[in-house]
Amino acid sequence: MSLPSSEVRLHALDYLQIIRNRFPVILLVFFLVFISAVTITHLMPRKFLGRAAVEIVQNDDDLRLFRNSTNPDFMVLNFVQTQFETIKTNETLYRVVDKFDLVNRWGAATRQEAANMLRKNLETSSRRNTNLIDVSVYSTSPEEAAELANAVAQSYADGRLEEEQKRINKALTALESELAKQRERVSVSRSAMLKLMRDGNIIDLARSGNNQETITLTPGVLATSEQQIYDLKQKQAQLTTQLERLNQVGGEDLIKMAVSLDVADASIAQVYPQYLDQSIALERMRNLGLGAKHPKVLALSKEIDKMREYLATGADTIRETLATQLQIATDSLARIEQMHGDKREESMDEREDYVAYEKAKEEYHHQNLLLQNMEANFHQTKIDSNMTSTPIRIHEYAEPDPRPAKPMVLLNLILGGIIGLGMGLTLAFFLEYLDTSVKSIEQVEELLDTNVLAVVPKDVGLLVNGTANLADAEAYRILRTNLEFNRKNPNANVITGVSGSPGEGKSTTITNLAYVCAEGGYTTLLIDADMRRPSLHRNFEVSNNPGLSNFLASSDFRIEDVVLRTSNQNLWFLPSGGLPTDPAGLLNTQRMIDMISEMKRRFDFVFIDAPPILGVSDASVISREADLTMVVVQHRKLPQKTLLRVKQAIENAGGNMIGVVMNNVDVRSDSQYSYYTSYYSYYATPNGPTVPNPKPAQTQPIQTEPRQQPRTRPVQEQPQQQQPVASERSHHHPATETPQPAQSNPNVAANGFDARIMAAAAAGSHPQISPLDAVAQQPSVQPQPATPVASNAPAPHTDVY
Repeated sequence: MSLPSSEVRLHALDYLQIIRNRFPVILLVFFLVFISAVTITHLMPRKFLGRAAVEIVQNDDDLRLFRNSTNPDFMVLNFVQTQFETIKTNETLYRVVDKFDLVNRWGAATRQEAANMLRKNLETSSRRNTNLIDVSVYSTSPEEAAELANAVAQSYADGRLEEEQKRINKALTALESELAKQRERVSVSRSAMLKLMRDGNIIDLARSGNNQETITLTPGVLATSEQQIYDLKQKQAQLTTQLERLNQVGGEDLIKMAVSLDVADASIAQVYPQYLDQSIALERMRNLGLGAKHPKVLALSKEIDKMREYLATGADTIRETLATQLQIATDSLARIEQMHGDKREESMDEREDYVAYEKAKEEYHHQNLLLQNMEANFHQTKIDSNMTSTPIRIHEYAEPDPRPAKPMVLLNLILGGIIGLGMGLTLAFFLEYLDTSVKSIEQVEELLDTNVLAVVPKDVGLLVNGTANLADAEAYRILRTNLEFNRKNPNANVITGVSGSPGEGKSTTITNLAYVCAEGGYTTLLIDADMRRPSLHRNFEVSNNPGLSNFLASSDFRIEDVVLRTSNQNLWFLPSGGLPTDPAGLLNTQRMIDMISEMKRRFDFVFIDAPPILGVSDASVISREADLTMVVVQHRKLPQKTLLRVKQAIENAGGNMIGVVMNNVDVRSDSQYSYYTSYYSYYATPNGPTVPNPKPAQTQPIQTEPRQQPRTRPVQEQPQQQQPVASERSHHHPATETPQPAQSNPNVAANGFDARIMAAAAAGSHPQISPLDAVAQQPSVQPQPATPVASNAPAPHTDVY
């Protein structure tokens, strides 16, 4: 069986729950780190601070000499950081070491060692949005810190001043050399330009003072001829289109198209409208009923025919005119194209000379402009070199401060607290991540595929010496109720309690469960089957010998000789007996099986306390012989894989696991369990009167004749038409029964046992008094008719608690 894999999404409240659960770890780590910070701060030597403020100015005149002065100045982004490192260089610190003889003062072996010691105590920082740099020196003496800070600042200023002077001299020397080279470049470029102008017969009007550019005739002629060629080609295409359209039509369409062309003469333009009017008049006469031979019709028809003939002749003339114009345009285009080609060849040589001249001219102007700028910068640099240059100024000198600057107590304590809290939280979540123990009911149910029968709060003590009306007993009442409803067979009344490891509260849980069942009216037998480390006899303050081991090892003992009755008349106890050499062998006998069968018939419930099932084989034997096995798991103790092995051990032994009891749950830190335990105190009965539980039958469980029929509840003699007392139920909890007060007996001591038994126990052995005798000496209890109590509570359910 493998662990189920499921995605766990932590809610904000889950993180808070982890912090609450691991709060001692967080608090411990916090205090350890905080105390460490306090101790380290206390042990750190006290150092005093000397601080001087200097102003730095970035001087980039040497860069400006070789670039266009019209561009804005630029700043090097890492200039300030460079100055920080410059202050800490050996060149700066050696002046201070020599000035104050730090080699002998500090006992250094060399100048380098003294400079390193000074560098460790030296800090530089810039003031925001200013050109100020703070030079800070720490020392055990306030006077020494102040004088060293001032000396470092002065040494840095002297170094910057020397560097500035060297830079200016170097720039002037380099500039003079570049000026000579630049003058030579200007002379060469000017000579080349003039030679090209002479060879190419180029007239430069710009040199004579005119603002026009250098021009030649050939480019203008070429441009004109190209425009003429374009116009002629366009006219040729137009004439060709018109002529083709005229050749495609005839008759009336030819006349109409010829009249619409721009080449039509004025006479045709005048005749065509008259022709249209006469045609309309003729059509009107025909519409009026005049025949084709009517004089007017004949006269008008002859006139129209003459006009049509005239127009047709004009259209032919127009067609011939278009053909003539097309031929003229074609001839003109051929002549102009020939002339354009000749002129283009002629201009190619001129263009090459022109381009070479323009390039030489541009180079000359560029070199001449650069020369002018360099000469201007050279003169400006010479002027600046004669003036006092101050690349650095000391604005604030350090003074002795009697207050120590290091260590910073408040900051160290705050950081210690923050780091301690962070480490504590980190460790808490890391431990929670590594913790594979059982943390929630959902984990148990998903892991084991079974129900959680009850959740027992932390620090719940034994109930046998107190009263069952306390709130602590409510968890065990819930456990009792869930056992009732989860066992499928009513005759399955032999229940054993096991755990995976010692110390999980198994014995306390089984004892309190037996007590609550007895208080609820069940005849109950509690058997201590842990023969290796028995503990139940201490709960009842009796001797452990004789007991179960004596009964199983020797047939001389009867069951009546080893079973003891407590002060609760429904609860009997069977101690473990002496410690045998082979407990598993004794438990795995037929006598044990017969004894369990006999007790199963005599009692309503038989609870067996077994040792941890993973430690020894005793619990596996008991799980097989018992009807049901209940696993007790201490909250946040047993790993999940170990809990899986517990289930596997029960199943391998043939046991029937009914469920799990979550024990020792700290409901104050684990708020998720407050739902299951919040009503315990609410439903707990105070010191007021209680309603008595139904009394068991007068037949005692320890008797010579066995019962004829097993039962799961004590036989109750009640008047007819009267209901047993019903305990109040809530929606969230199973039924709880009001405990039955025990009958008073003068021979029963305060601790719950017969006085004769206790006297014999004090002597070191059990008395020779049978439990039957103890039962017989008690006054008989007559059944009391119970007062019917109306109950409208819902039926019991098997909710997991």
